[in-house]
Amino acid sequence: MDAGYSAADAAAMLPLHALPVGARSVIAQLHQPASADDQEVLLRLIELGFLPGESVRIVAKARAGREPIAVRVGDQATFALRAREAALIGVRPAAATGLEAST
Repeated sequence: MDAGYSAADAAAMLPLHALPVGARSVIAQLHQPASADDQEVLLRLIELGFLPGESVRIVAKARAGREPIAVRVGDQATFALRAREAALIGVRPAAATGLEAST
């Protein structure tokens, strides 16, 4: 489920869960999961609006090494994701996309 980015763009891509709190980014790619369970998770993320080209922002994270991660999709809704779920979403940080870093 590639959004049409080049190999150079892939170098700037990170998994969503790797971003710090307050970081804005754009979804660049949804990673194809290996397991059937993760395939269902990916379909649910798509239904919720986690789509390539959509802006996302990390709102909050639990203490180090803990879950969940609060993620705002666009300016519409906030969802709590497990790290495993967030790892299915590849993002490009705002600096690489031209988005402003304001919150």
